[in-house]
Amino acid sequence: MRNAAAILGIIAGIMGIFVGLFGYGWVSLTNEVPEASQLGMFERPGFVQFASFAAPLACIAGGAMAKARALWGGIALLIGAGLFYAAFGFNVATMFPIGFAGLGGILAIAAGKPDEDVAHF
Repeated sequence: MRNAAAILGIIAGIMGIFVGLFGYGWVSLTNEVPEASQLGMFERPGFVQFASFAAPLACIAGGAMAKARALWGGIALLIGAGLFYAAFGFNVATMFPIGFAGLGGILAIAAGKPDEDVAHF
């Protein structure tokens, strides 16, 4: 389960990088070009820019930690999934990063003695 959590977390982070690049770029575009705001703006642009960076980072870090520190890695993966959902909602662009990070987080937290000699420490 720890290996699956690690792979899911890294895949979610890589997918999330593209979502984050779009989110951060869109906020920057609407700040710089007033006409672009007619196409749509985020309600909390500062939070979107923060989550665009922090969510993929949390997913990749959680995936990297999932094998050695499953509890910490699982918490980081769930935080990444929560940041994606809070910033962008659940839509076609975020369903796989949220799903992969959430499932990886649950698997990492649930990983116990069947995989390793110790549950979380």
